[in-house]
Amino acid sequence: MGGPKVYSPVTVEAGRLLGSRVRQARRERRWTVAELAERVGVSPVTIRKVEKGDLTVALGTAFEAAALVGVALFHDDPSRRALEAEIAAARLAVLPTVFRPGLVDDDF
Repeated sequence: MGGPKVYSPVTVEAGRLLGSRVRQARRERRWTVAELAERVGVSPVTIRKVEKGDLTVALGTAFEAAALVGVALFHDDPSRRALEAEIAAARLAVLPTVFRPGLVDDDF
């Protein structure tokens, strides 16, 4: 498949922004990298990657670190997040499924 994945500038910027928000919130809580890593269940190296905006870190790991230090991922109010999830699910339900014949690799 070639070399390393190349991300768009918007994606790179979003990763860096999330990372710096996680770093700032961690420092405001006076937690060390090791303390946050223990809470997330990963190594300190992984938390450093999150804080640098490294896009190779698992999305769940980055979101968990953000949530633990209080960085809002979407809306702060749980009922508002639930409503937004319902709206997204309802919109998806009425959109057509995309299928392009000939692009399916079913050769087992």
